Amino acid sequence: MADDTPLASRKILIMATSGFEQSELEVPLERLEAAGAEVDIASLSTDDICGWDKDDWGDDIGVDLLIADAKVGDYDALVLPGGQINPDLLRVEDAAIALINDFDTAGKPIAAICHAPWLLIEAGLAKGKRMTGYKSIRTDIANAGADMVNEPVVIDGNVITSRCPDDLDVFCDAIVEAVVKQPVAA
Repeated sequence: MADDTPLASRKILIMATSGFEQSELEVPLERLEAAGAEVDIASLSTDDICGWDKDDWGDDIGVDLLIADAKVGDYDALVLPGGQINPDLLRVEDAAIALINDFDTAGKPIAAICHAPWLLIEAGLAKGKRMTGYKSIRTDIANAGADMVNEPVVIDGNVITSRCPDDLDVFCDAIVEAVVKQPVAA
Protein backbone atom coordinates (compact mmCIF):
# COMPACT_ATOMS: atom_id res chain seq x y z
CA MET A 1 0.00 0.00 0.00
CA ALA A 2 1.38 3.43 -0.98
CA ASP A 3 2.02 5.96 1.76
CA ASP A 4 -0.60 8.70 1.41
CA THR A 5 1.35 11.00 3.73
CA PRO A 6 4.71 11.38 1.96
CA LEU A 7 5.26 14.73 3.67
CA ALA A 8 4.81 13.55 7.26
CA SER A 9 7.32 15.41 9.47
CA ARG A 10 7.75 18.09 6.76
CA LYS A 11 7.07 21.78 7.22
CA ILE A 12 6.27 24.12 4.35
CA LEU A 13 5.95 27.89 4.28
CA ILE A 14 3.49 29.76 2.07
CA MET A 15 4.31 33.47 1.73
CA ALA A 16 1.43 35.74 0.74
CA THR A 17 -0.40 38.95 1.44
CA SER A 18 -3.89 40.20 0.58
CA GLY A 19 -4.66 39.88 -3.09
CA PHE A 20 -3.33 36.32 -3.49
CA GLU A 21 -5.21 34.27 -6.08
CA GLN A 22 -7.60 32.29 -3.86
CA SER A 23 -7.09 28.89 -5.49
CA GLU A 24 -3.32 29.32 -5.78
CA LEU A 25 -3.00 29.47 -2.00
CA GLU A 26 -5.86 27.22 -0.92
CA VAL A 27 -5.21 24.28 -3.26
CA PRO A 28 -1.50 23.92 -2.38
CA LEU A 29 -2.35 24.40 1.32
CA GLU A 30 -4.96 21.61 1.19
CA ARG A 31 -2.86 19.26 -0.96
CA LEU A 32 0.30 19.70 1.13
CA GLU A 33 -1.58 19.21 4.39
CA ALA A 34 -3.32 16.14 2.93
CA ALA A 35 0.15 14.79 2.08
CA GLY A 36 1.08 15.12 5.76
CA ALA A 37 2.95 18.45 5.83
CA GLU A 38 2.56 21.13 8.44
CA VAL A 39 2.00 24.37 6.53
CA ASP A 40 2.47 27.91 7.86
CA ILE A 41 1.34 31.15 6.23
CA ALA A 42 3.73 34.10 6.49
CA SER A 43 2.69 37.64 5.63
CA LEU A 44 3.51 41.30 6.21
CA SER A 45 1.35 41.46 9.35
CA THR A 46 -0.36 38.87 11.51
CA ASP A 47 -3.83 40.08 10.48
CA ASP A 48 -5.87 37.77 8.25
CA ILE A 49 -5.18 38.17 4.54
CA CYS A 50 -7.86 38.20 1.85
CA GLY A 51 -7.75 36.33 -1.41
CA TRP A 52 -8.79 37.45 -4.86
CA ASP A 53 -11.26 34.99 -6.35
CA LYS A 54 -11.45 35.37 -10.15
CA ASP A 55 -12.94 38.88 -10.36
CA ASP A 56 -13.63 40.00 -6.78
CA TRP A 57 -12.34 39.70 -3.23
CA GLY A 58 -12.49 36.18 -1.88
CA ASP A 59 -12.05 34.54 1.51
CA ASP A 60 -9.81 35.49 4.41
CA ILE A 61 -7.11 33.17 5.65
CA GLY A 62 -5.25 33.30 8.94
CA VAL A 63 -1.58 34.21 9.16
CA ASP A 64 0.82 32.22 11.34
CA LEU A 65 3.85 34.50 11.39
CA LEU A 66 5.49 37.57 9.96
CA ILE A 67 7.69 37.14 6.90
CA ALA A 68 10.46 38.87 8.84
CA ASP A 69 10.25 36.18 11.55
CA ALA A 70 10.32 33.18 9.20
CA LYS A 71 13.55 31.19 9.28
CA VAL A 72 14.54 29.02 6.34
CA GLY A 73 15.95 26.35 8.69
CA ASP A 74 12.45 25.70 10.02
CA TYR A 75 11.01 24.77 6.61
CA ASP A 76 11.48 22.26 3.81
CA ALA A 77 10.07 24.43 1.00
CA LEU A 78 8.60 27.83 0.12
CA VAL A 79 5.39 28.26 -1.90
CA LEU A 80 4.56 31.57 -3.58
CA PRO A 81 0.95 31.92 -4.74
CA GLY A 82 0.20 34.35 -7.52
CA GLY A 83 -2.57 36.70 -8.33
CA GLN A 84 -1.60 40.08 -9.69
CA ILE A 85 -1.84 42.03 -6.43
CA ASN A 86 -0.04 39.69 -4.01
CA PRO A 87 3.38 39.33 -5.69
CA ASP A 88 3.36 42.96 -6.78
CA LEU A 89 3.03 44.04 -3.14
CA LEU A 90 5.58 41.51 -1.87
CA ARG A 91 8.29 42.21 -4.45
CA VAL A 92 9.00 45.62 -2.90
CA GLU A 93 9.39 44.17 0.61
CA ASP A 94 13.03 43.56 1.59
CA ALA A 95 12.11 40.83 4.08
CA ALA A 96 10.17 38.89 1.42
CA ILE A 97 13.01 39.04 -1.09
CA ALA A 98 15.58 38.14 1.58
CA LEU A 99 13.53 35.09 2.59
CA ILE A 100 13.33 33.88 -1.01
CA ASN A 101 17.09 34.29 -1.33
CA ASP A 102 17.61 32.38 1.93
CA PHE A 103 15.60 29.44 0.58
CA ASP A 104 17.60 29.54 -2.63
CA THR A 105 20.95 29.68 -0.80
CA ALA A 106 19.84 26.66 1.23
CA GLY A 107 18.92 24.83 -1.99
CA LYS A 108 15.36 24.27 -0.79
CA PRO A 109 12.42 24.12 -3.21
CA ILE A 110 10.81 27.43 -4.13
CA ALA A 111 7.51 27.06 -5.99
CA ALA A 112 5.97 30.09 -7.73
CA ILE A 113 2.76 30.13 -9.77
CA CYS A 114 1.04 32.67 -12.02
CA HIS A 115 2.41 36.18 -11.26
CA ALA A 116 4.64 34.94 -8.40
CA PRO A 117 7.67 34.55 -10.68
CA TRP A 118 7.87 38.36 -10.33
CA LEU A 119 9.23 37.59 -6.86
CA LEU A 120 11.88 35.29 -8.31
CA ILE A 121 12.86 38.03 -10.76
CA GLU A 122 13.14 40.58 -7.95
CA ALA A 123 15.24 38.14 -5.93
CA GLY A 124 17.63 37.77 -8.87
CA LEU A 125 16.83 34.09 -9.38
CA ALA A 126 15.45 34.14 -12.94
CA LYS A 127 18.63 34.65 -14.95
CA GLY A 128 19.72 31.43 -16.61
CA LYS A 129 16.71 29.46 -15.29
CA ARG A 130 14.11 27.67 -17.37
CA MET A 131 10.78 29.10 -16.13
CA THR A 132 7.12 29.69 -16.90
CA GLY A 133 4.48 32.07 -15.58
CA TYR A 134 1.21 33.79 -16.32
CA LYS A 135 0.92 35.00 -19.92
CA SER A 136 1.05 38.70 -18.97
CA ILE A 137 4.46 38.37 -17.25
CA ARG A 138 6.20 36.12 -19.78
CA THR A 139 8.07 39.08 -21.28
CA ASP A 140 9.19 40.09 -17.77
CA ILE A 141 10.51 36.56 -17.20
CA ALA A 142 12.37 36.55 -20.51
CA ASN A 143 13.73 40.07 -19.93
CA ALA A 144 15.10 38.89 -16.56
CA GLY A 145 17.28 36.40 -18.44
CA ALA A 146 15.21 33.25 -18.01
CA ASP A 147 14.46 30.73 -20.73
CA MET A 148 10.69 31.36 -20.79
CA VAL A 149 8.64 28.32 -21.83
CA ASN A 150 4.87 27.78 -22.04
CA GLU A 151 4.43 24.55 -20.05
CA PRO A 152 2.16 23.62 -17.12
CA VAL A 153 5.06 23.11 -14.70
CA VAL A 154 8.76 23.79 -15.10
CA ILE A 155 11.43 22.56 -12.69
CA ASP A 156 14.94 23.98 -12.88
CA GLY A 157 17.11 23.07 -9.92
CA ASN A 158 15.22 24.06 -6.77
CA VAL A 159 12.83 26.42 -8.62
CA ILE A 160 9.35 25.22 -9.64
CA THR A 161 7.10 27.48 -11.74
CA SER A 162 3.60 27.14 -13.17
CA ARG A 163 1.35 29.33 -15.29
CA CYS A 164 -2.12 29.57 -13.73
CA PRO A 165 -4.82 27.84 -11.63
CA ASP A 166 -5.38 25.30 -14.43
CA ASP A 167 -1.89 23.95 -13.61
CA LEU A 168 -2.42 23.50 -9.86
CA ASP A 169 -2.51 19.68 -9.95
CA VAL A 170 0.91 19.34 -11.59
CA PHE A 171 2.26 22.29 -9.58
CA CYS A 172 1.30 20.61 -6.29
CA ASP A 173 2.63 17.24 -7.47
CA ALA A 174 5.97 18.87 -8.30
CA ILE A 175 6.16 20.48 -4.84
CA VAL A 176 5.48 17.16 -3.09
CA GLU A 177 8.07 15.39 -5.24
CA ALA A 178 10.69 18.08 -4.62
CA VAL A 179 10.15 18.07 -0.85
CA VAL A 180 10.33 14.26 -0.64
CA LYS A 181 13.80 14.46 -2.23
CA GLN A 182 15.03 17.01 0.36
CA PRO A 183 16.51 16.24 3.76
CA VAL A 184 14.05 16.99 6.57
CA ALA A 185 14.38 20.53 7.96
CA ALA A 186 15.86 20.81 11.46
